[in-house]
Amino acid sequence: MKIALPTSTDAVHAGSREDRPDHTLAPSIAQTASYTFADSADLERYLAGDDPNPERQEYGRYGNPTVREVEQRIAALDGAEDALLFGSGMAAITTAVLAFVKSGEHVILFRDAYRRTRQFITTNLARLGVEHTLVETSDLDAFERAITPKTRLAITEFPTNPYLRCVDLWKFAAICREARVKSLVDATFSTPYNAQPLAQGVDVVIHSATKYLSGHNDVLGGSVAGSALLISLVRELRDVLGGICDPHAAALIGRGMKTLALRVERQNATGLAVARALEVQQGVDRVYYPGLPSHPDHASARSQLRGGGGVVSFVVHGGREGARRVVDAFRLATIAPSLGGVESLVEQPSLMSYSELSPEELAEHGIVPGLIRLSVGIEETEDVLADVKQAIAALHV
Repeated sequence: MKIALPTSTDAVHAGSREDRPDHTLAPSIAQTASYTFADSADLERYLAGDDPNPERQEYGRYGNPTVREVEQRIAALDGAEDALLFGSGMAAITTAVLAFVKSGEHVILFRDAYRRTRQFITTNLARLGVEHTLVETSDLDAFERAITPKTRLAITEFPTNPYLRCVDLWKFAAICREARVKSLVDATFSTPYNAQPLAQGVDVVIHSATKYLSGHNDVLGGSVAGSALLISLVRELRDVLGGICDPHAAALIGRGMKTLALRVERQNATGLAVARALEVQQGVDRVYYPGLPSHPDHASARSQLRGGGGVVSFVVHGGREGARRVVDAFRLATIAPSLGGVESLVEQPSLMSYSELSPEELAEHGIVPGLIRLSVGIEETEDVLADVKQAIAALHV
């Protein structure tokens, strides 16, 4: 089934308010902790739900007009009825999960996932009496077998981190619906521009807005989008936990989203060019990129993604020391965590993202010592390719 993907026009205009105070072109930043009422009758109308402004709030933890405009743009780009913005991607996913499960219930998570998400499910939720099962990524038969009468939520990334696996979201969502299990997809790596999980039947989609949505490596944020009913459950818990996004951060995210399509188009093109170059580069053992026919989920990616995105993971000769030499040799790409911004970033996951794990634990998580993750920015493709080639050459010095 053909899915309508958002355009650059949508990224600029979707969710924008036409009634901004003072007729400003850019949204104002509502820097306030509280909201005022004219008199007690005005307050009573608000409390009774009779306020003429349905977006009005009483306190900053419950909402903010700057934040709300960005939430509406995210909802529009994700094809959702509603969306919420949080102070970080982890605040978004942890609040959503806590809103959907309780003690004695069961969660399924695909194994190839961001380590902090996996930590939350396997450690923090477990302390609260929530059971879990980890299944191999893209193995929908194993996923279906893992469902129990207590299963309430299934979580996957699309694509996953760091091996960019791409589960068949149509089948994933169908299995969840049949079992009456809520489906949650972290679509940070695909962005609304490359994929539309909600249109494929998924219940809730998450983004770390820190990454591609804001796109400039200068702000933290996260979003949750879905039906009005499900988002209302998450909103109720956000009001208690207090993970709302700061209005200045929201303004940066909203500004960054206006160029989302332009940035992701360039990152799609550069990511594919880099992946193809690495596949024939001496010293590279394996390349993981969904746009390559060699990727295990290439067929699934082609049918569900507009482009492969800006992250390329690859394994070099020489194990951990070989990867260290290559990473240190990059000149254009900077050693740093995160991804999806305008600058190219590179990291050695066994040294940075998983530094606290022993060799045995790294193997259990599937993180091989020679693995490198490169997030391409919006620099000229030829410049990124030249940087990659000269960095790989460090293996042979």
